Amino acid sequence: MDTRKRTFLKAVLWNLLGLAMMALVGLAMTGSVALGGAMALTNTLIGLVCYILYERLWSRIAWGRNV
Repeated sequence: MDTRKRTFLKAVLWNLLGLAMMALVGLAMTGSVALGGAMALTNTLIGLVCYILYERLWSRIAWGRNV
């Protein structure tokens, strides 16, 4: 099982990548740095929380693991 620190670091790094991509998409779709950035930040914060919860849930499930 991953430690909480490892789970958190993985989530943060993954979401930084997502933030960059979403900011570019938001900018391209809206033409506004502020609106595109706000959309990206909101998406990233929601995704970060969901990813951490998802990883912690799966870390408690033994199904499919080789012991």
